[in-house]
Amino acid sequence: MSETDELAAKLARRQALNEDEEAPRHQVAVFNPYTEFKEFSRKQIKDFEKMFHKYDVDRSNFIDFHELKLMMEAVGAPQTHLGLKQMIKEVDEDNDGQISFREFLLIFRKAAAGELEEGSGLSQLALLTEVAIEEVGVSGAKDFFEAKVQQISASSKFEEEIRAEQEDRKREQEEAKIRKQAFKEKQAAFGIH
Repeated sequence: MSETDELAAKLARRQALNEDEEAPRHQVAVFNPYTEFKEFSRKQIKDFEKMFHKYDVDRSNFIDFHELKLMMEAVGAPQTHLGLKQMIKEVDEDNDGQISFREFLLIFRKAAAGELEEGSGLSQLALLTEVAIEEVGVSGAKDFFEAKVQQISASSKFEEEIRAEQEDRKREQEEAKIRKQAFKEKQAAFGIH
């Protein structure tokens, strides 16, 4: 092929691409965790991203089988080979056998929505990574779990109603006691026993 033919072929290909005759252009979907995962604060997403990159040892922007195994061992919930495969399968939307950052965030979305099977590897991962004991210490973990218990208690509408009724009853008793005391003072002022 001469230089003229080669140049003509390149120009023809470029012209075809410019006119969209040859192949459709693939648009890359841009993933923005802040707009897609609005239920998480910016700080939470940054923390998840930091954790993701901590265990993405080969810097491929994916957590593969081996990296997931290391992560689960590090958080204190080692899994079997089949358990790890099931964990990946549960969130692997593109079926590539590894977990992208978006799929990693799905773990925590599903955990928050209660969609993860109790005791499954992913639920253990979500629970154990909510608090990093090595970073906050034992007292920080204690505060975290106390806040969690308080949050669960406060979320129960039934308990809230009971608490409100008890407070109303206490207030009414206090008011009755004050009225009775005022009545006794007036009674004493008039000399009536």
